[in-house]
Amino acid sequence: MAKMSGGQAAVEALKAEKVSHVFGLIGSATMEMFDALYDASDINFIGIRDERTGTHMADGYARASGKPGVILAGQNGPGATNLVTGLAQAAAAYSPVVSIAGALSSEHLYRDAFQEVDQQSLFQPVTKKTWTVTQTARVPEMFREAFRVAMAPRKGPVQINLPRDVLSGTAEFDNLQTPEAYRNQSLPTASGDLIQQAAQMMRGAKQPVIVIGGGIKNTGGHAEALALAEALNTPIIMAPGHGDAIPFGHPLNAGQMGPRGNPVASRLAKEADVILALGTRLGFNSTFYTYDNINKDAAIIQVELESTAIGRYFPVTLGIWADCVSTAVKLREAALKLEAKAEVEAWTETFKTDRAEQLAKRDADAILTEAPMQPSGLFKELRACLPKNAAFTMDAGTLCLQATDAMNYWEPPSLFTPLDFGLVGFSFAAGLGIKLARPEKSVISLMGDGGFGMTISELSTAVQHNINTVTLVMNNQCWGAEKAYQRDFFNGRYIGADIVNPPFDKVAELYGARGFKAEKLSDVAGAVEAALACGKPAVVDIAVDPAALYSFRRDSFKHRGG
Repeated sequence: MAKMSGGQAAVEALKAEKVSHVFGLIGSATMEMFDALYDASDINFIGIRDERTGTHMADGYARASGKPGVILAGQNGPGATNLVTGLAQAAAAYSPVVSIAGALSSEHLYRDAFQEVDQQSLFQPVTKKTWTVTQTARVPEMFREAFRVAMAPRKGPVQINLPRDVLSGTAEFDNLQTPEAYRNQSLPTASGDLIQQAAQMMRGAKQPVIVIGGGIKNTGGHAEALALAEALNTPIIMAPGHGDAIPFGHPLNAGQMGPRGNPVASRLAKEADVILALGTRLGFNSTFYTYDNINKDAAIIQVELESTAIGRYFPVTLGIWADCVSTAVKLREAALKLEAKAEVEAWTETFKTDRAEQLAKRDADAILTEAPMQPSGLFKELRACLPKNAAFTMDAGTLCLQATDAMNYWEPPSLFTPLDFGLVGFSFAAGLGIKLARPEKSVISLMGDGGFGMTISELSTAVQHNINTVTLVMNNQCWGAEKAYQRDFFNGRYIGADIVNPPFDKVAELYGARGFKAEKLSDVAGAVEAALACGKPAVVDIAVDPAALYSFRRDSFKHRGG
């Protein structure tokens, strides 16, 4: 038995979970916990400038490492409320973020005290679960529960509120348990009958396709998915935002599907007679929930770890509640014993020809005007000069949405986006977390100028902690997506669309980072290569044509006749 404060017990709980990084902003509400972190030499504390961006760092760290990302808001009230956007983003990505915030002393509750807000109610809609610890002695229990819930399928963010009196109080504690003592060690597996049915359906198809998503990407299951595709001689298409789920160079990689994907992958989804949805919800970004983007007559086999996702958006012929990686292994074994339809070879060969032509067209159609720089030309330059080990982070917004299927992702996982939350201001901060999780990777954060302006203060975090990412600010001096909608559907009645920016390269230098500028297309490769080699956090300010706008969500404005 050891006597500790609640703050000390909280840090010991982090140690028991083998947490190596804590992102946080110091505050008076959690001083006991910060004081305990001072002595925790095995935990690297990353001081941040804003709780929202710190949560994106924890989110990026979690997605890149497969481990929980931890964010500590030192202040209750405003410090806690700043977490909400980051946690909502993590929830949309099923990212296991453990968020911790100070909370009002128990004796001051419901008295309109300084910085009082109902944090328990605040976080419940944006987390898997939220706890407010009621006794010092229960701190380890609540931390165990939080890490267990965050990491249990389907993963997601959790919130722990720690009242001041709980942190400052003391109690006797036993030796803390290791995670293995309270963490689930197994996943559901598919029965032999279901595997056999699925194998027969895939082998009986003339035009089969495999759709993969986060279930493969987030578990590192690309080798198993590819082995299955090779056994079936079947193309693989990916949900948007998961274009890195298998390596770019594989001949069965069709890229991302749907309204924001490429035409070849999208055509496959519309023409396939059997669709194996392997670890994907067939959700909004893939389908817009309509048969405009998926064949209504296709038989769908859906393999999902989250049982409520099976058949949720489209009726399935066969639903399998199981781990998609082990299912891919079993399905391959069963399929190898069955003969394929002769038509499959022609279907796949046609796809390979179409995919090669599409990639060649992507290069041939790139507009190589020196200035004003066009997105397609910029992306072609980036494909040529970025290393194959690069990990990309992106925001929402018109330029990043265009970039999502324009980059090549060679080493899974290497694409980190806001996914269904559509957040602007995610990319740079998430990249810092990813770099700490995967220091061997070159981390490239693509952003618009608006999103970078939201989060630029974290340059000081990057400099202070030597987190050397490269941020490419595609500077078109406007909120591009919204300006495109105003142009296309509101007769060019622009309001709030244009913005004024500082020279981001010079701002980076003032922070102690390195800054580079690319004002014409021929500047890009040299600036990016210098940024990668400089040994510091780097920002490249890239002047992109403000008129190069694209309306992605045309479906939202059908009522306007556009």
